[in-house]
Amino acid sequence: MKAIRRFTVRPVLPEPLRPLSDLARNLRWSWHAETRDLFQSVDPGRWAASGGDPVRLLGSVPPARLAELSQDRRFLRRLAAVAGDLNDYTTGDRWYQTQQEELPAAIAYFSPEFGITAALPQYSGGLGILAGDHLKAASDLGVPLIGVGLLYRHGYFRQTLSRDGWQQEHYPVLDPNELPVVQLEEPDGTPAQVALALPGGKQLHARIWQAQVGRVPLLMLDSDVEENDLGERGVTDRLYGGGSEHRLLQEMLLGIGGVRAVRTYCRLTGHPEPEVFHTNEGHAGFLGLERIAELCAQGLDFDSALEAVRAGTVFTTHTPVPAGIDRFDRELVARHFGPDAELPRIDVERVLRLGMETYPGGEPNLFNMAVMGLRLAQRANGVSLLHGNVSREMFSGLWPGFDADEVPITSVTNGVHAPTWVAPEVFRLGARQIGLQRAEDALTVGGSDRWDTVADIPDQDIWELRRVLREQLVEEVRERLRASWRQRGAGTAELGWIDGVLDPDVLTIGFARRVPSYKRLTLMLRDRDRLMELLLHPERPVQIVVAGKAHPADDGGKRLVQELVRFADDPRVRHRIVFLPDYGMGMAQKLYPGCDIWLNNPLRPLEACGTSGMKAALNGCLNLSVLDGWWDEWFQPDFGWAIPTADGVGTDPDHRDDMEAAALYDLLEQRVTPRFYERGQSGLPDRWIEMVRQTLSLLGPKVLAGRMVREYVERLYAPAALAHRSMDPDAARDLAEWKARVRGAWPAVTVDHVETSASETLAELGTTLGLRVRVGLGDLGPDDVEVQVVSGRVDEEDRIGDATVVPLKPVGSAEQDGRWVYEGALSLDRTGPFGYTVRILPAHRLLASSAELGLVAGPSEELVAAGGLLMR
Repeated sequence: MKAIRRFTVRPVLPEPLRPLSDLARNLRWSWHAETRDLFQSVDPGRWAASGGDPVRLLGSVPPARLAELSQDRRFLRRLAAVAGDLNDYTTGDRWYQTQQEELPAAIAYFSPEFGITAALPQYSGGLGILAGDHLKAASDLGVPLIGVGLLYRHGYFRQTLSRDGWQQEHYPVLDPNELPVVQLEEPDGTPAQVALALPGGKQLHARIWQAQVGRVPLLMLDSDVEENDLGERGVTDRLYGGGSEHRLLQEMLLGIGGVRAVRTYCRLTGHPEPEVFHTNEGHAGFLGLERIAELCAQGLDFDSALEAVRAGTVFTTHTPVPAGIDRFDRELVARHFGPDAELPRIDVERVLRLGMETYPGGEPNLFNMAVMGLRLAQRANGVSLLHGNVSREMFSGLWPGFDADEVPITSVTNGVHAPTWVAPEVFRLGARQIGLQRAEDALTVGGSDRWDTVADIPDQDIWELRRVLREQLVEEVRERLRASWRQRGAGTAELGWIDGVLDPDVLTIGFARRVPSYKRLTLMLRDRDRLMELLLHPERPVQIVVAGKAHPADDGGKRLVQELVRFADDPRVRHRIVFLPDYGMGMAQKLYPGCDIWLNNPLRPLEACGTSGMKAALNGCLNLSVLDGWWDEWFQPDFGWAIPTADGVGTDPDHRDDMEAAALYDLLEQRVTPRFYERGQSGLPDRWIEMVRQTLSLLGPKVLAGRMVREYVERLYAPAALAHRSMDPDAARDLAEWKARVRGAWPAVTVDHVETSASETLAELGTTLGLRVRVGLGDLGPDDVEVQVVSGRVDEEDRIGDATVVPLKPVGSAEQDGRWVYEGALSLDRTGPFGYTVRILPAHRLLASSAELGLVAGPSEELVAAGGLLMR
């Protein structure tokens, strides 16, 4: 029988056990082993049945057991110690509080998804896990972050397989009352809400739920409230679901509603207002519009408000391809803004201008969320060194006239939250070596370039640890595989073979991620005979564990899953290769430590960063990957292998896949498996163990989310906060007026004449040339511009690479015709073909980059053809 109504009945904890409720509601338990151990000791059986979720556990423990624990002195001492530790953690000074410079009072961090724990399933893949790790690392470092997202009633889908291996999606309903969240309330006890205006006089209401991530509050907006009609209630139904208007409403609620939620939270709790707003990908870009509207309501004009908002905004892009960006039809966006909808006091055309692709190669009728994010942020970054390069190329149309390497998009390479992803066994080995506190600090604060103490761990200990982790993975795989086959309709009698699946002494390869086509789930299947030989090799076999979800609307991705599943179903190899459905955080935490090799073979350069290999590396798993994302930046032969790529222009995709698959098979046959199976004099695979050691000591400190968040603080948040403080209303008006004046005057800015002291085209290294340049500035003056000489080596087409920029200085006052003369010296500091040019850029103390306005003036074609004239 089905119930006609559902309630959530909360347990009443005896007074001595009340701290358990606070511990359960603070998600620090998801990365704090002592807290999890405490909850497990409440009732080990129910802890396992609850999936390691303290809220579900406390809701299922019988009152008699709670009464027993309330009298258990040993348990109460442990409870007091863990609760005291949490209090110290949340109130004491940490890294951020010890910094000397004046840092932001608060930072608001917006993301469409957050992967904190499997108990709060509000994530689909890497973007959400990264956002969750960002919050956890910020908490460990004491960074005063406020997370902002949406609460999806169905989260992301659960994945099962049909009998023939086709992906099937399920959307279990999530009840917030059963999640580790609390409702934000007004002083009178009513739920705190925000509202957005919709076309036709309607409104979209949302309540605010709060998850506590250590020290960091995470605010999540939920539209499933009584005040909404059925359509509006469904706005936060599922992650990345629905059509264009559904997605637009989600992103308006995230950005505009999110700012309003932050204001409400700060009003109710006294939390400092954010000085910096960080947009994690373009989905939350509308937050800048809401902040402009706030300032306009305080008396600023739109352009001045735009400058004030840009100063304190950071935008992070995660996609390396235009197709990965949300783009909306111009008319759809226009309908949702203006007098009859949201932000009625802002001219709709000003809203549209921020997102339209008004640059060569753009679609002029599409509103691009990443383009709006870049136009609304003074600071922007990609998520690895290579991805920074790709992003500068991809968005270079927004800065015409500048080389791609001058586009103002930097990079901060992603990291992963080590306490979440490092297996307890790995942590214990490290703590045994250097002590518990130092091990915790090494994983959270970081700061060192190497973990040298790893060198002191005996080979035997490392090898035994790897064997234990592999064995745990084998058990986990068999359990999950058995459950999957039952879901596919198999009877118990058919499943005896699962007891022989995988071997704890066989080289184990892991491959788990989302399944878009560019990640090439099935590259390993290009030559099935060679793969079978690898799997079934009599002396050096390999075994492979695969997992991943295709987007529900991506039938191409589902076909890739089915192809892999059907191969893994083959009785000849099913003991050596498995596909595990429903990839998520719980599975990942077992998978990364248990694998010996982490395989990643995307189409280069389409992997923005790819953090799964980082999580594996922190557990002593070696990476075997295409040189893409973070691996392109940090690969060394000491701790992994690079799969050669055939990414030349014009390479046929099928031929490319064949070549790269062949390179993968060659690496496995000739280099990877021999190293794993060969034994040294000690009887151990000493060369393999040395690579594990190098992975831990050299890669470990680099891949930490603590390192990543410290970089954000030092390179982006602190400068953004400084710019925000400098941009008071008067400064914002001055800057907006100056920009308008410069844009209006720029057509008259010219480089008219260049003279040089060089008489020959051949010169010696170290020679210094004198330059004299005559420029026209129109209505501008020397205070408005910088005249530069740009020099460096040149290629066959005279393009300057690895340029050096030196400013020239004005000499005297303006000439009668309004021209100015600038002079300076050019040092010939490199051998080989060398060249220079002269250009003029806008200059203002409040610009974060000289490319910010996208304006540059250079010599005319005639002047370039004439070359630098000789000084007479």
